[in-house]
Amino acid sequence: MTIDEFEQWMAARQVTRTVLTLQQHHTFSPSYANFTGSNHFSLLVGMKNYHVNYNGWADIGQHFTTFPDGMIATGRSLELSPACIKGRNANAICVENVGYFDAGKDNMTAAHRDVIVRSAAAIVKRFGLPVNTDRIVYHHWFDLNTGARTNGNSGSVKSCPGTAFFGGNKVAHAQANFLPLVTRALGGHFGGQLTGVLKFGYVTAQSLNIRTGPGTQFSRVGATSLGAILRIYRVQNGWYKIAKNREEWVAGNFVTDVQMAEVANADRLNVRSGPGTSFSIVGTYLRGEVVFIFEQKGTWAKIGLDERWVSRNFLKIL
Repeated sequence: MTIDEFEQWMAARQVTRTVLTLQQHHTFSPSYANFTGSNHFSLLVGMKNYHVNYNGWADIGQHFTTFPDGMIATGRSLELSPACIKGRNANAICVENVGYFDAGKDNMTAAHRDVIVRSAAAIVKRFGLPVNTDRIVYHHWFDLNTGARTNGNSGSVKSCPGTAFFGGNKVAHAQANFLPLVTRALGGHFGGQLTGVLKFGYVTAQSLNIRTGPGTQFSRVGATSLGAILRIYRVQNGWYKIAKNREEWVAGNFVTDVQMAEVANADRLNVRSGPGTSFSIVGTYLRGEVVFIFEQKGTWAKIGLDERWVSRNFLKIL
């Protein structure tokens, strides 16, 4: 798609999965040298082949890919988490920008700059995301082995999306250079995915049918997957309405309530493998990052289907 087409397409997407962050990446390989101006799909096929047959993933890792000529392509289903940042893929949208944007490498074209900025604005608008460095993130800010957020200051990290990506890959570079362009592209107009949300819940079935009304007699229009966080706008006879402006419903007995929370009382919050300080540290969150509470034990909160726990003393319920 052109960026004009993408903006219209994105605004019309209905996505049941709750999205809280937008990830920015560069491909490194393929780079600009591999792009001929007409081989968009062959590059995508090559990336998908690598992701599926070498990495063992189910599909191409990213949801969207941007190109040097200003085009953008779809990829992984928007209903699925990406495979892009270890430990940080839940509730995320991943964009891969074709190129090698470290200093001295590919010089980003004006058309590419435009599609990267405007696609980010379209995604932010569609999902009602605030324009800040808690919600728009770079791969460089996360440890490759643990997924801990270090802002690129420690641990094993990639340069992605590049040391010259809109002036640099640090948090300060994003705040000074990239985010103001996204804000300008938005023109002050936002969507608002959380407006009118009654509560949140996660899917407990491997696959959960979505229907056009609150009952099995209504037509099936899709499905959502185990662990997906759903926005619930209305409850009727044990069924949950999961779309704000469309008739999309799921059976409530396959959805368990979760609470949204923000890291508020600590600059850095350790994630542990169990509910206590005796368990090993398996990651970290920084102040302002958002998590969902799946289970509670005493003063500890489980923040996923896997064994990842944080102290509730450092969370603010949203």
